[in-house]
Amino acid sequence: MIEIKYFGAVAEKTQRTFENVASSDISLQDLLQDLKEKYQLDSMVFSVAVNQKIIPKETDYKLQASDIVALLPPFAGG
Repeated sequence: MIEIKYFGAVAEKTQRTFENVASSDISLQDLLQDLKEKYQLDSMVFSVAVNQKIIPKETDYKLQASDIVALLPPFAGG
């Protein structure tokens, strides 16, 4: 099972902080496309982390059943 964690504005838009996806044979791009359609995330700006490592959304990354995907709002410096 792939765990998806939502933070900040993304959590507000999805109205949840996490969910699990049963699919274990899915690419990161396919997962993000499914989430964009499900929650209308097209206009949102967010970063993606897989297993606590920020990776570009365009990366050809095949998710594993134990992966944790986080959708993160833009970071502010300080």
